[in-house]
Formats: sequence, C-alpha cells, structure tokens
Amino acid sequence: MRIQQLLYLQKVVALGNMTEAAKELFIAQPTLSSAIKQLEKEMGITILIRGKKGVSLTEDGREFMQYAQQILDQVQLLERRYGDQSSAPKIFSVAAQHYAFAVDAFVQLLKEIGQSDYQASLKEMRTYEVIEDVANLHSEIGIVYLSRYNRQVMENSFQEKELSFTPLFKAHPHVFLYRNHPLAGKKSISLADLFPYPKLSYDQGQHNSFYYCEETLADQHSPKSIIVSDRATLFNLAIGLKGYTISSGIINADLNGDDIIARPLISDEYIEIGYLTNRLHQLSSIGQKYLGYLRESIEKNAKR
Repeated sequence: MRIQQLLYLQKVVALGNMTEAAKELFIAQPTLSSAIKQLEKEMGITILIRGKKGVSLTEDGREFMQYAQQILDQVQLLERRYGDQSSAPKIFSVAAQHYAFAVDAFVQLLKEIGQSDYQASLKEMRTYEVIEDVANLHSEIGIVYLSRYNRQVMENSFQEKELSFTPLFKAHPHVFLYRNHPLAGKKSISLADLFPYPKLSYDQGQHNSFYYCEETLADQHSPKSIIVSDRATLFNLAIGLKGYTISSGIINADLNGDDIIARPLISDEYIEIGYLTNRLHQLSSIGQKYLGYLRESIEKNAKR
C-alpha cells in the first residue's frame, strides 16, 4: 500500500466518478483504475462499487476509508509542519462542547505564541461531532463531559473509535442563570424550583439522544424547553426569558461578563469533564501546552 494509492482513492470517493477523478489527478483513467484495483487486492477487500452512474464505497470500503483518512491527515500535517521551514505554521486544533474555560485556555495559548505565524482552530461542536473530530484527527484534543447517566454509552463510543478520555475535574451540577433571576438569591436550587422556567439546551442534531446532551439530567421533564446552537444565544435567552441551563459551575467572567451566575443544584449526580485524544496520535508540544492552560483556567475560574 502506498500513500499515492490512498490519495487516488480519496479523490475518487470525493467525486464519485473515476473519469472525473482521473482528470483532476492528471493521470489516465486506466492508470487510476489499476491503482485502486491493486489496493483492493493488497487489502483483500472490495473498496468500491462500480456502476453506470459512478462509484461508491462498499461497507468494507467505508471502514477502510476512515483509517485511510487518518493516515492522509497525518501526511498533510507532516507536509505543512516540515515542508517549508521558513514559514512553518504552528498547527493546533481543539474541539469542545460549549465551555468558556476551553476558550480561555485557547486565548492564553495564542498569546504565548504571540506574533509567530500559526494556524489554529477552536471548534465548539455537538457532542457526537467532537468525538468524530478527534477520531478523524481533525482536532488533537476534544473536551466533553461524563456522568453516571451517559458514561457507559460515551465510553463505548470512545473505545470503538480508539479514543482515550483523561479526566480534568469532577463537579456537582450547577444551574447557570441571570444574576437578576428570581432564583438567584437561593444558595442552592432544586429541580422543583426550576420547573416554571424555560430549560435551555444545546442542539445535538441527528444525534439528539439524552446520552449526547451537554446538560446533565437532560432526561428530566421540563414543560418549557428551548434548543439553541451557540453559547451567546443561550446566555441571551437566560437573561431575556429567565431561562436556565445545567452545567459545571465554572464561569469565566472575563469572557462572559457578570450577568450569568452559577448556583449549586440539589442532586446526587456529578459532572466529570475531561479531554479526548486519539490513541493513534502522539500529542504535539502545542497540544500539551494547551492542556496546561486548560488546567490553569479551570483552577482559576473554579475559585470565583
């Protein structure tokens, strides 16, 4: 198996047509077909279904392509890192559920890099997308949470996708709400207290299972429920509609202001937030630095 064969296959899969792929690769179609057939022979599987309307992946082909994509992503990283030493960017990407401390750590990391050339990415994503992003090596680190409710499902997913979960901290659930909310004066809040108010939660798309929800106790019924896609909208609705969400209790006032506060939720549930890494990938020095800033941000903001 050669990298060139994988690149050929990647192009064919992207276009779904052998003729068009050969044109873009500037090679003859028989050459391309021969390279793919040789790859199938070496792997002992049929990767592509060839039809009148084009080509598509077989079930074995889809699985093979997931592994092949990881190899190609690593090749691209190597080329971008070492291909041009005169302007080699510092490449780093992190995918996370919606946590302000993840943003704070990212800010501190890029401040350290300073004026050096770099290419970095911070993606606040749905839970399933975070897992997939790290599994496909599009991000070095993914940040998610576990609880008693979702742990088994999540850990099964990590195992299936060759991911390692490393805990950062464990906390009791807290209610995030507006500082002038009717419940803001309470030292602790019960689920019964929250019942009259809109529950705010993040959209999980087609994977809208309770196990993938970012909010613990998501299976608890609420007569008023609002789904949002970003943190700013959630906070605006918490202010405008006296809504609430349930999270870790760590708030970064430097990034989010003082309008949102946290109050302990009366519950025996827990939240364990940690980071995901791909077992097939060795964490870069920048990734390790980011984890250092992440721990600092958690410690700093947990004391507020």
